[in-house]
Amino acid sequence: MGTSAELPDTTEAASGAGQEAPGQEAAGDVAGGGREPAMPGAPTSLSPSRAADFMRCPLLYRFRVIDRLPEKPSAAAAKGTVVHAVLERLFDEPAERRSVPRARSLVVGEWERLLARRPELAELFARPEDTPDGEPGGEPGGEPGGGVPGPELARWLAEAEALVERWFSLEDPSRLEPAERELFVETRLASGLRLRGIIDRVDVAPTGDVRVVDYKTGKAPRPEYAAEALFQMKFYALVLWRLRGRMPRRLQLVYLGSGDVLTHDPDERDLAAVERKLLALWRAINEATESGDWRPRRGPLCGWCDFQAHCPEYGGTPPPYPLVVQPRLPLDDAPGSDG
Repeated sequence: MGTSAELPDTTEAASGAGQEAPGQEAAGDVAGGGREPAMPGAPTSLSPSRAADFMRCPLLYRFRVIDRLPEKPSAAAAKGTVVHAVLERLFDEPAERRSVPRARSLVVGEWERLLARRPELAELFARPEDTPDGEPGGEPGGEPGGGVPGPELARWLAEAEALVERWFSLEDPSRLEPAERELFVETRLASGLRLRGIIDRVDVAPTGDVRVVDYKTGKAPRPEYAAEALFQMKFYALVLWRLRGRMPRRLQLVYLGSGDVLTHDPDERDLAAVERKLLALWRAINEATESGDWRPRRGPLCGWCDFQAHCPEYGGTPPPYPLVVQPRLPLDDAPGSDG
């Protein structure tokens, strides 16, 4: 099990199990923010990222899940999305073609695919001189009419390529045949709580043993932060166990930013504890949803939060609560009370 003496990368530690970039719901939530916000509504399910949001700051959870406030596009989240897409797509190649040069060559194409779906991401790398009025905009990465990427985009693409290349020092894709990639999973517990998420990779051994793998583009956490990082993986293990009746044999986090691999072999006690924790979280979320009482919690990642203008900790005011608050009756007026 690899570890790192460095602090968790802040761009990684800002969501899902404390390890995805702000606003990024695993790799499937492309680059965070920037989309038209959906209509407000009460939460109906729980994912690892949103569970981590609530544990970090209940008000952050409200802004993302209930208010669904828009978030600015993030270069770190976009990079994570592109890298995840490359690692997924490489397995479409025959084993003998899963090489470093081939993987690096996929980066630009995956960025272009992402940009076609999310044209507003061009703002991340646009240069003022690319537009007549000197305002950011223009072609992707400052490439009016095509041509050489601007320096910021070129540096960003090189960083993504370096992350992809580092993966080859941690795993050998020519010896891997994943059973599933970017697997959406969802199950409903006996309590009624619906759990959902996206798993980067599922490997199945000839013996039937299952390994759940998740890629992280940041650095491995220090040992004292490892439990938070593994929470996401245990969440996935619980969902697969409930769905398929077989517990994953191994959980594996691959940290491309530092070149470390963190592994954990779960047992029933482990996952039962995760289920109890999720149920307690869901009860707290439901209580806050009904009461409208979402408390901010200041922490080390507040500096990267897009919602400071709405946060009381920074002198802001949350938007009007969009749901109906359920009044709590005084004990004397509660049904079944005397008098």
